[in-house]
Amino acid sequence: MPYRRLPNTDAARVRAMEKAFRKCLSIGLSNCAFSEETYLSLEIILPQFQHAIINLEAARKNQASKNKEYVEYLRKAKIYISHFIQVLNFAIVRGELKKEILDLYGLAAYAKGLPPLVTEKNLIDWGKKIIEGEQKRIQKGGNPIYNPSIALVKVNYEKFVDAYHFQRNLVSTSKRASKLVNDLRPEADKVILKIWNEVEQTFFQPDDEAQKRENAAEYGISYVFRRKEKLKALNPTKPTVVKKEEIIVTPEEDKPEILELKPIDKKELPAPKTAEKVKKEAKPSVPKEKKQEKMVQSVPVQSSLNF
Repeated sequence: MPYRRLPNTDAARVRAMEKAFRKCLSIGLSNCAFSEETYLSLEIILPQFQHAIINLEAARKNQASKNKEYVEYLRKAKIYISHFIQVLNFAIVRGELKKEILDLYGLAAYAKGLPPLVTEKNLIDWGKKIIEGEQKRIQKGGNPIYNPSIALVKVNYEKFVDAYHFQRNLVSTSKRASKLVNDLRPEADKVILKIWNEVEQTFFQPDDEAQKRENAAEYGISYVFRRKEKLKALNPTKPTVVKKEEIIVTPEEDKPEILELKPIDKKELPAPKTAEKVKKEAKPSVPKEKKQEKMVQSVPVQSSLNF
């Protein structure tokens, strides 16, 4: 007998509940196969679950579409910050600036090198330090650094920071929508299971299994046939096969007769053939008549006559 398979995806849950809800609306609540209490629970959970899934899909889609723009802002901010630090180190190497100015930027521990710029937090922290350090150096009378200038660094840095906070908001929105769906999922499963149990109690009274399943399927119940049941439905006359011993079960009349094998007496076996006897038997024997025919054919015929 096939077994029920409860929905294991959100889309399957929505389909099962919608099918049961529409069936009751079409035939009337008084003729519905499940109780009015279950119908009211279904009427409450179905729109909530649908809206939660729609909001989750929209949040994820918006997050994915904005992610490309965010990655581009991240790449540019990293390039401008790293290039500005490299130009600052080159000016110190050429002797245009003193090494002590690195303390203004917080780069004293990273002389002749770059600080870690791997994560978003690294870029936010070091971008802020670089911008503030350059402003302090200029206020003390220092000449601004160009190529890139601190203005370009600041513009790209601020774009990245805005995109970072906006992306964090999108991620948090997706998490909230996902949490709402996770909270509603057990309630939806509970309602679906209750509907299916009540529907089966209503329809599973007649003896016809196929008719029972057909009536229950109108309310969204999903039945799954096992492999053996599918094969039996396709070939009802085919005998059952036992996999372990690979023996086909047949009726008593069709069973083959079992022959009793008697032990062989070694005295009755023929004597083994010798090598000479085998050669003699293998050598083809030519009939005498054929030899004479060959001799006659080999004699030449006289083509000239004596007059």
